[in-house]
Amino acid sequence: MKKYILLTSIIVALFLTACSTKEVYEPKKLSDDWDKTSSISDNIIDTSANVALLDNRKVLCQNGELNVTISEDQRVISLNDDRVISASIDGNVTLTSIKDAKQLHLDLKKTVAGASVSGNMLAVLFANDDIALYDIDTKAILFKEQGGKVIANDMRIVNPFFLNDLVLFSTLDGKVIIVNSKLKKRLRTVIVSSEDYFNNVIYFNIADNKILAATSYKLLSMAQKELREKYEIRNIVFDGKLIYITTKQGEVVALTPELQVESKIKFPFAHFLGMINHKGKLYILEKEGYMIVVDKKTFDYTVHEVDIDDGFVFVGKDVFYVDDEKISLE
Repeated sequence: MKKYILLTSIIVALFLTACSTKEVYEPKKLSDDWDKTSSISDNIIDTSANVALLDNRKVLCQNGELNVTISEDQRVISLNDDRVISASIDGNVTLTSIKDAKQLHLDLKKTVAGASVSGNMLAVLFANDDIALYDIDTKAILFKEQGGKVIANDMRIVNPFFLNDLVLFSTLDGKVIIVNSKLKKRLRTVIVSSEDYFNNVIYFNIADNKILAATSYKLLSMAQKELREKYEIRNIVFDGKLIYITTKQGEVVALTPELQVESKIKFPFAHFLGMINHKGKLYILEKEGYMIVVDKKTFDYTVHEVDIDDGFVFVGKDVFYVDDEKISLE
């Protein structure tokens, strides 16, 4: 019994010691405090790819608050084609016009993970990884395909992407599925990565006829051939020339579209919350309350203290939102 108590005490002591000595980012040199902060009307209670939901049920987009109210039983999914898409857990989908607040409803009977609209067509990624296209006028199913096996997801889910007659679905099992909406046919499936857990696509973009996609584990660039590199990705932006990523290891990396490293810098133990590309610089918000500003050409940087609390993080066009705080770049 005494041995058991002693062993238990040692385990508890080791656990408490490990917790108390958790290492965090500590900058070697600080510039002036970041004073471009203010408050917004309410707390952020949910986020998705390009919109967030406030405590007053209003929608926050990358350009600011919208005069759109989401019902209590729904979460906000996306904003595109001047319409906000929201959905309940049992698949009741609402499309709300940001111009006149007119609404259209579809009952899809399954939990929606991501969705986008273009004209009269709604593209949906379901929480079980199924994908589908709907005619929102007739509410008819135009295309449907069963998804792969999904165990656990990163909360950063990419909504379907419309490109002329193509719809590109970024799936929860690490793929990009290309569907022709006119032919109602899958043309191609591209594997981004194939991990067992948290393998959903967290970033998708098309530029210069290249597809860029990423999961938490891998970055894909695809044109004439498919290129992949392993990174544990926190944030990613693309300025048309270079891809910039932050990693779980505290790195900021600039890559060519061919995934060759152009520049790299490391901030030990940094936990990055978001990154914005703005006027030749990268603005990176760090969890311990720092704004890191990196010059994209030289990769020189400054670090500024900024007052933030824990909470949902939403990245706007030139502003970070954390809970009910607004951190502007200018």
